[in-house]
This record gives sequence, C-alpha cells and structure tokens, in this order.
Amino acid sequence: MKLTRRLLLKIAPVFLLGQAYVSRAFAAAVPPFGEKYPNLESLTTGEWWNKGALAATPNANKNAKGKAKAAGGPSAPPSMNVPRDEVVCFAYYTQQNGVLKLSAQLFPLKPDEERVARLEVRPAGEDWKEIARTEVLYPGWDAHFRVEGWDGSKSVPYRVRHGEKAMFEGLIRRDPVEKEVIVVANMSCNSSRTIGPRTEIVDNLRAQDPDVLFFGGDQTYRHTEHTAGWIEFGLQFRDIIRDRPTVCIPDDHDVGHPNLWGEEGGQSHIEGDADGGYRYPVAYVNQVQRQQSWHLPDTPDPAPVNRDISVYFTRMTVGGIDFAILEDRKFKTGPAGMIPQMGPRPDHINDPSYDPKSIDLPGLELLGPRQEKFLHEWSQDYSGGAEMKCVLSATAFCGAVHMHGGPNSRLLADLDCNGWPQSGRNRALREIRCAWAPHLCGDQHLAVVVKHGIETFGDGPFGFTSPALVNTIYGRWWHPLDEQAGPNPVPNSPLPWTGDFKDGLGNPISMLAYANPENIQNEQQRADGYGLIRFDKKSRKITFECWPRFSKVSEGDKAQFPGWPVTIALDANDGRAIQGWLPELIFEGVENPVVQVIEEATADILYTVRVQGTRFQPRVYSTGKHTVKVGRDRPDAQSMEGLEPRPKDMAGSRQVKF
Repeated sequence: MKLTRRLLLKIAPVFLLGQAYVSRAFAAAVPPFGEKYPNLESLTTGEWWNKGALAATPNANKNAKGKAKAAGGPSAPPSMNVPRDEVVCFAYYTQQNGVLKLSAQLFPLKPDEERVARLEVRPAGEDWKEIARTEVLYPGWDAHFRVEGWDGSKSVPYRVRHGEKAMFEGLIRRDPVEKEVIVVANMSCNSSRTIGPRTEIVDNLRAQDPDVLFFGGDQTYRHTEHTAGWIEFGLQFRDIIRDRPTVCIPDDHDVGHPNLWGEEGGQSHIEGDADGGYRYPVAYVNQVQRQQSWHLPDTPDPAPVNRDISVYFTRMTVGGIDFAILEDRKFKTGPAGMIPQMGPRPDHINDPSYDPKSIDLPGLELLGPRQEKFLHEWSQDYSGGAEMKCVLSATAFCGAVHMHGGPNSRLLADLDCNGWPQSGRNRALREIRCAWAPHLCGDQHLAVVVKHGIETFGDGPFGFTSPALVNTIYGRWWHPLDEQAGPNPVPNSPLPWTGDFKDGLGNPISMLAYANPENIQNEQQRADGYGLIRFDKKSRKITFECWPRFSKVSEGDKAQFPGWPVTIALDANDGRAIQGWLPELIFEGVENPVVQVIEEATADILYTVRVQGTRFQPRVYSTGKHTVKVGRDRPDAQSMEGLEPRPKDMAGSRQVKF
C-alpha cells in the first residue's frame, strides 16, 4: 500500500487513541485481500458503514416476502449497519465426544468497538455464567468457541454476547440417543435473487422438529461478498439453526464459483474454472470455510491441501446416526486439458456418439486418496454410540438430470456432478455401500431419489438429492428423450419416468422419484423445497420425504411432491445379488455387536454393520470362503475364517461368546 498524504491525514487522529486503533485504521483503508481484489468483502470491510447505498435498507429482508429479482445478479443484501445491540446475528454448533464447537456470526463492528465475543450458558438450576471468550475475526466478523468436557446428555441454554447489550440466544440440545426415529433436514441452494425471510420453510421445519440440519452448499450466491451473504442466510434460518446441531458445508457458489473442481487446492486460471483449482485468494477460501464449517467436529486428517487451503471433512454422530461429512469438490480433478472438449464448454458433453469410458482416465480424482481412506476407516468404526450410518456431501454421485437451465436445454453429460470421473465415483460408492449408508446431497436444484448401480443396476446405495430451497438461479429437469419409463419402474408411481437408466456418463441408476419444476418463473411451481429423512433405528428403515416450499405439513404426506415419501430398508443400500448365507451368529454376553464380512479370495470387505439383538445371519455375494469378524464397536474381538455359504435354512449356526 502506498502511504499517501490523504491516507496519513485520514489515520493521524487515531494515533492518540492507541496502537490497536492504528492497525484498524490501516485495515479500513486497505482491501483485505490485496489491491487485485478490491471487490472481495467490500460491503463488510473498509468504511463499510458508509456503503449502505449498496445494500438494502435496514430490515428490508424482514418485510420483502420472498421478492425475487427478475434477472441479472442478486438483489441487494440486508444492511450491515444494524443497531449496536443487534450485532450478534446468529450462532450454530455441533457436539461430539465431549467437545462443543460453536460459531457465531456478527455484523461488522465499528473501529471503536471491542473485537471480543463471549459465550455464556445457563445449566439447570443455575444462573448465566461465562464459559469462554474469543476474538471476533477480521475479515469475516466471525467468532468461534471450543469447549472441552461438554456433557452431551443435557440440554443447556446458551447466549453469545458482545459488549453490554448485544446477544443471541439458543439451546444446545442433548444428544437424543433414546429417540427411536432420528430426523434429518436436507437443504441446499438458497437463491440470493430472492431476498427476505424463509418463513414458510422455517415454520414447517419447526413443526417437523428435525434433530439435525444439513445445509449442503450454496447457502449464498453473493460470490464476492460472502460475509454479507452469510449474514443474510443467518437472518433467514437462524430461528431453526439456533437450537439444534447444524452441518453446513460450502459449495461452489459460496466460494465465488459457478462450478468448482478444487484440484487439491490448485489455482484456476481460465474462465469457468474448469482447469481446476480456486479462483479467489486462499485467505478468502479459508475464510468462507471457516465461517461455514469451523463448528464441525474436528477432522481426523487436518493437514491442509496445496497452498495451505484448510480441510473440514469429518464425522459426527447424533442420536446414534453416524454421519460422514465429505468435501466432494476440493480434491476433484478439473476436466479442461485432461479430456477432449465435446460440448460448448470443457465440462459439458453433447456428443451422443462419445464413449463414456474415454473420459474415465487414470490419475483423475474425485474424493482423493485421503477421503477414500477416511471413508474406508469410518465404515468399519461404530464407536460413539453409532447404530446406523449416512454420508453427507455437496452433490450427487450421478447425473440424474436431462435439462439444464431451461425446459428445452438438453445436456447429455455434466462433469460438475460426482458421476465423473466414473472410477472415483465407483470407489466412493463401494465404501458407502460397505456401511449400508444412504447418501444425502444437494447442488442439482432437482430433487431425486436414485439407487446407484456400480457394476450393475441396483447394486449400490440410495441417494437423495434435495430440491433447491429457492430455485431462481438454474432450473433442471428429469426428462428422458423417449419419454418412456425405464426397465423395473416403480409400481403405481404417479411419475411416468421411473426405472433403470444410464446417465450421460454411463453410470447405471434406478430412478425412484423426481420433482420437476412446472414453471420456473412461478415460485409456487418451480419445485423449491427441502428434504426430510427419518432414520428408524428399531425397524432399520429409512424414509425420504420431499416437501415443497409452500406446502402445509399439517396436511400430511399428500402435501409432499408426487412420488414421495420413499421408504427403504437399511440393508437395501447394498443391492448385490445374494449367492448364499453363512452360519447364523448367536451372541452371548453382548447385544447389538458389530459384524464384518470379508471375501477371502479378494480380501474385500463386503460390509460392516451393527446388528440388532443377539442373532444375525450374514449374507454373501459369492460362493467362495469368507471371514467373519465381530466386536462391540469395531470388528476387532473375534474372527471366524473359512466359512462357506449355504442356502439360508441349511447354513447352521455359530455361538459367539463375549
């Protein structure tokens, strides 16, 4: 920065007030990400209080009633210059293994305000007491609290405070381990062209009372103004976020991209970013990730990727449901320069004669070795009270879409989805299948339930892609070219095009349900909404629900999108053809142990599951010998080798004593 006379006159008075204010004055004068990026965070840095004309008037978001901008970029965000007793915008948390991690987002602070936030709790029968304080970070204006030794068996009110009067209150819920059914809300794609509250969604969610909130990406589309967009998101959803564990992961638009191939932290150099890597400075990427995801449980593999970009993939258990939280953009290879261009841009294919195998090349990555290793280890570990498993990520492991952008804009294959590269997709699905886990995601703006195929139709896990919360950015449709159902359609479905299909990347998928927009220009008909997933631990069934944005949940299932709800059995997430059964295991001295089955000829782990009760008969998919391992939380206590499959009623039994 050049120290001009004008700048000296501007900062000179603060020298009388102390060194802290000097640094703040310089911070106000210098773009936080350098002179090359003056528009990054421009509404929340510098003399932000003088930039009100660039934003909506105070409280406009409270009264806008979902007003959408017809075209172009986002509508103006809410004013950042709020009354000083309202500067704590919202807070969000998770708890895991006795560690509470809670983040708070503040509105921008003024130079004379302290940059410290305080966390207070009120245990039952006690007064409010401060348990932590932390710095309010700049740029970003976020604050983060880590409390060890947290007792997750009790619900505790909390409040985040700043100064004398500003505070945000909520409730840290006890871990609902006793609940028979755990409910997860699946949400993504919150258009910034439609400002104002999300009252209809929040009111429905409060009535349905999910145990976990999952925001799978594109919480804001403000690209270069993440803090303003994140604050806007917080205003819209804070009344549901404040009192339950929330998983929030950034996707491409959150970090300022239309699409993102992270290339393990590389630097993108071309328009559209299909060469792989990130467009904006590392500090901005890390800030976005910190604001949205710092509160997640600690990652088991915290080493940053290239250029020191942080990672957040991790696991979290709530009520006995063990979630693997993935970063399916960060390690993915960019297509530009790696495969021949066969469409209008490097990531779109419209050549019907192309061979999908020709773009599945050696060296291409999807999740990358680190996350594949994480999934492999997670699928075998049921510690921490895990009973059932589930995988969360940003986008789908297939291209379950035909029309992109408009009802007449057909696209054969989109390399932005996790259907490419196919080998990486299949490796990921095999690990997910080993845990009998469904996959939840967003990003596609089109709600679907599919059953993935790996080697053949139906042999993989189920996937549920949520609809866009507010779908004014980019419509998508499921619409087969021949307008015919595939083989094995869903019986009695109200939807005409269910059944077995191959996506444009050659991946086998079975379509169970989809929610096409009727009219993308009409907010009542553009298929906005959210997903709800019910994990029934007793029946071992999983139900996918899909609710339109303006539905009345009091009307019951008839208010859902046609084709929903969809209920599956837990073990249906492994759809391989059964070739035989091993001896029934009868356990003594333990209930609900963990059982792992290994095919000896290949050394492949077929599955690792926590069983119910004291009896379990393993199924297998080949006629050779198998090994069965058992344990309380991991398959590490006993091993039985050389077991050969038989018909179920002829396989016999084995006593297993603990």
